[in-house]
Amino acid sequence: MSIASALGLAPSKKVRYAIVGLGGISQEAMLPGVAHTGNSEAVALVTGDPVKAREVGERYGISETCGYDGFDALLRSGKTDAIYLGTPNWRHAEFAVPALAAGIHVLCEKPLEISVAKGREIRDAQKASAAKLMVAYRLHFEPATLDAIERIRAGEIGEPVMFTACFGQMLDPANHRATNGVLAGPLLDMAPYPINAARYLFGEEPTEVVSAAASRHPEAGYGELDDTIAVTLRFPGHRLAQFTVSYYANTVGLLVVAGTKGSILMNPAFGYGDPLEHDVTVGEKTRHRSFDATDQFGGQMRYFSQCILDDEEPEPDVDEGLADLRVVEGIFAALESGRAQTLDPFTRTRRIDIKAQAETLSLVRPPELVHASGPSRD
Repeated sequence: MSIASALGLAPSKKVRYAIVGLGGISQEAMLPGVAHTGNSEAVALVTGDPVKAREVGERYGISETCGYDGFDALLRSGKTDAIYLGTPNWRHAEFAVPALAAGIHVLCEKPLEISVAKGREIRDAQKASAAKLMVAYRLHFEPATLDAIERIRAGEIGEPVMFTACFGQMLDPANHRATNGVLAGPLLDMAPYPINAARYLFGEEPTEVVSAAASRHPEAGYGELDDTIAVTLRFPGHRLAQFTVSYYANTVGLLVVAGTKGSILMNPAFGYGDPLEHDVTVGEKTRHRSFDATDQFGGQMRYFSQCILDDEEPEPDVDEGLADLRVVEGIFAALESGRAQTLDPFTRTRRIDIKAQAETLSLVRPPELVHASGPSRD
């Protein structure tokens, strides 16, 4: 019996996914690229909006749809092997835990959840299950990012000592991110990108939130939501990482990691849909490189599906998601107290496997969204 058969997968050797949540991220980024993964197919849609279910289903030839109240029945139906979880942050455990308990694999959008406690619920469910879980850190598979990691590991810029990132977007006040307080604010929505980047570029776990500051621009229109947050983290080896995330800044997403021999500037560094670029400076010489835009979402699904088919453990796993939530909670505590926060010890020995995780699927242009919109203002 093949591994795929033993895992109860479809004879086609394609992993059958239910797409849970049909907001902008699912419609614009994930669904368009599923077909060209070669090893994955979308077979069901789960949403509270029947209009979305019908129109998106017609677009992709998906007839199996249900509301959130039909999710448990779908898990029992035998019609799906895995779910892609694109619900709001605070609804991840709600769907991931029962899916894992039912032996259904989970590709979960970042952040893993809204707290370490909730993240541990998901981890405990995954450890008790034969099913796999991967957190959708799409940049773990993106060529420009992997090239930067490879150069740092090879010692090209010497010993890395500092990291700085700036990540902003002009958020539409009508978007759910602006109307659900801190649960969907920039700290949980945007900060995982620079936190994760500092961790994979340094290859270390932060030990302290040195400082955190937040502001509310009077013209932002987000009510009581902090729209801009600046953070400094301390890492082992006398390394510091600083970043600012904002819902009230023109689109920007760049990072710099500097070492004793050189530096790497990535601009853009966090986006999708456009080529990512970087400048590598060693001594006085700078080289610029632009990488082809790839389907980051289809690529990560293709990788995860292959892990399922080959019975391999995916990276980034549930502990990678917990590693970032640990830092996010420390930042919340620093913002509330106004004081530095020592982070509980955390060991993470597993890192990105550059050769195994490189994905280069060609970009797929998204269709018009159905009853959903992107986060940015027009």
